[in-house]
Amino acid sequence: MNRLFGISGKVAVITGAGGVLGGNIARHFVMQGVRVAALDIRQEPLDARVAELQAMGGEAIGIVGNVLEMESLRQVADKVMARWGQIDILLNIAGGNLPGATLGEEQPFHELKIEDWEKVTNLNLNGTVYPCMAFGKIMAGQRNGAIVNVSSMAAYAALTRVPGYSVAKAGISNFTQWLAVEMALKYGDGIRVNAIAPGFFIGDQNRSVLLNPDGSLTGRSLKVIAKTPMKRFGDISELNGAVQFLCSEAARFVTGIILPVDGGFSAYSGV
Repeated sequence: MNRLFGISGKVAVITGAGGVLGGNIARHFVMQGVRVAALDIRQEPLDARVAELQAMGGEAIGIVGNVLEMESLRQVADKVMARWGQIDILLNIAGGNLPGATLGEEQPFHELKIEDWEKVTNLNLNGTVYPCMAFGKIMAGQRNGAIVNVSSMAAYAALTRVPGYSVAKAGISNFTQWLAVEMALKYGDGIRVNAIAPGFFIGDQNRSVLLNPDGSLTGRSLKVIAKTPMKRFGDISELNGAVQFLCSEAARFVTGIILPVDGGFSAYSGV
């Protein structure tokens, strides 16, 4: 069973590795013996992340790159291949939301900032598609690899106030299924493409929406908890097992799925 679920010795490219979610998964992966190529557009948090991973005894490198620029991604791919000669895993973690793309409770949709809508939809959707093109090309040549994208509960049903993020994540779910079919039909059963759909986790980007200044739950949080059978928010570390499973040999016949990690949120009707 350890061999079946193990990912030791593999090479993983993790986008957004300087952030909270990307850093959490990167730490877990180096603990599992994965060689990690950490990718982020920001030099300072990337350097800090790589230093952290190496201090843990992990084999890791940091490469500054832009998930929205194909030439930048090709250069990253070349550096990873020059270092390790293979890319086994791509984790598309880069993404997020912006205050200007989040509606206030009484704010009309037509007042949404168009420039922030475009930034959010571009980063979340194309910031997943482009890395799949750059690193998927290498996997196609190898006829082997695992890609894991990040969808959201916002892709399952309409969540108020976050239209741009919701549209992009719904696109990621559809693209994940499309690419899974494309890769399997053209390159065989060695390449798999899946996604996780996290439920509600309190992080830097949504803290002000889910928590009041005194730490109590907002009205939105109370609605989330009421719709979550486990009656709590998730801990970010609870995503690690799902991601590892999708990258392991245990999931070798699993492709094109969107795996909820949500405490039952997507299953519960509220009744």
